[in-house]
Amino acid sequence: MCAKPRAAQPACKEAAVAATSTSRWLQWSAPLRRTLRSPDSLRRVAALLGGLMAVGTARAVDLPEERAEGMIHVYNGGGITASGPALLVRKNVADKVSLSAGYYLDAVSNASIDVVTTASPYRERRTEYNVGADYVYRDSMLSLSLSNSKEPDYTASTASLDVSQEVFGGMTTVSMGFTRGSDKVLKHGEPAFADSVTHWQYRFGVTQVLTPKWIASANFEAISDDGFLGSPYRAARVFGAAVQERNPRTRSSRAIKLRAIGDLGNRNAIHAEYRYFCDTWAIKAHTLEGGYSRYFGDLWLADAYVRFYTQKHALFYSDNAQSETLYVSRNRQLSTFNDIGIGAKLSYTWKKVPGKYEIKANGAYELVQYKFKDFTDIRTGSPYSFNANVLQLYVSATF
Repeated sequence: MCAKPRAAQPACKEAAVAATSTSRWLQWSAPLRRTLRSPDSLRRVAALLGGLMAVGTARAVDLPEERAEGMIHVYNGGGITASGPALLVRKNVADKVSLSAGYYLDAVSNASIDVVTTASPYRERRTEYNVGADYVYRDSMLSLSLSNSKEPDYTASTASLDVSQEVFGGMTTVSMGFTRGSDKVLKHGEPAFADSVTHWQYRFGVTQVLTPKWIASANFEAISDDGFLGSPYRAARVFGAAVQERNPRTRSSRAIKLRAIGDLGNRNAIHAEYRYFCDTWAIKAHTLEGGYSRYFGDLWLADAYVRFYTQKHALFYSDNAQSETLYVSRNRQLSTFNDIGIGAKLSYTWKKVPGKYEIKANGAYELVQYKFKDFTDIRTGSPYSFNANVLQLYVSATF
């Protein structure tokens, strides 16, 4: 069995684009509180702001819509191809509880720069199952979710609890949540190797109705990781020689995200967001995104957006270290780099019977360009860069 580089989940940042997009897709059936956490869902909400904001009277929190969704996703970039299906079903019970279940599959073919310069390309599958329940009582919602994903050498399990409360007649929504994750790390070819990682995430958010046409939100999260935070396969370089990477076994991070979405009239909407991230490994990152949504008639909804991300390298990262240190890594996710993504989505209402059901066909595409400042392609001696493509085709039905 050939050795294969791997970071802590997900395997690499660019491959995580597909997983992140799928996570956004799975959250579309969540209530407004959780919808506002998802950029993709944000665009959908923005397009419908006129209708949402027209509700001026106080009312109890609504359960998510009953729905079923199926998607095929494809990611290709940097020598990695990942594809597979994703499914989601949500059913409400007694007007108080909403139950959901999801399935996600990634079939990965990896010939990334880490692999082709240190080992042989490989193929594997990752499967994920998740279940959730939402309970509504007056202006409050309690949400519980569980998930489990498995790869040949990595298993991850998470449990999340979220609470949200509408106040001031529904004009303000306050939410808080907690997630605990537990991962098990193995290594091909070395049965004796086994390690673990534990994750804790705390989050707090406020969503505010500013005017009949504008919503703003602020979300804060704190994450603490403890355990094996590197890769049993990845090599660093010290004086040009390959050595096993050595990462700290603890990491804490903080992030804050600000969003605003507004109705421009005539079924047009825009959104803007900014996110700042920092951690105890000295990484600092900024994300900017802006987008536009528009209805064409009653059947077509189009979205377009641009996102820019920039990051400074970790304290112990080095493309080729010139001294021996306690920690050293050549993981390009920890390097200095930036990326820009341009995406579009088109939604078509295929069939609709008011009060009974609605079926929509959706397609989404994103092009992401990555440019690394201090990670060198050792085959050419030049800074590494590549483009990635993400395609999603899915059908959603509410009933």
